[in-house]
Amino acid sequence: MSIDRLVLAFAGVFILASVALTHFHHANWMWLTIFVGANLLQAAFTKFCPLAIMLKKAGAAPGEAFG
Repeated sequence: MSIDRLVLAFAGVFILASVALTHFHHANWMWLTIFVGANLLQAAFTKFCPLAIMLKKAGAAPGEAFG
């Protein structure tokens, strides 16, 4: 799996988990959703993604966006 797909998968898991935590635990978990969404938005414009950097160092296959 490429870095691009891994980043999207991680973001999806974190968003779904934070929405579930917001619903079942406490409303402040929504801040995690906001953080993930803001990071995805800035990565779209700057191509800087901390997770992509970590995955690249871990040996994940490069993709088109985060090569």
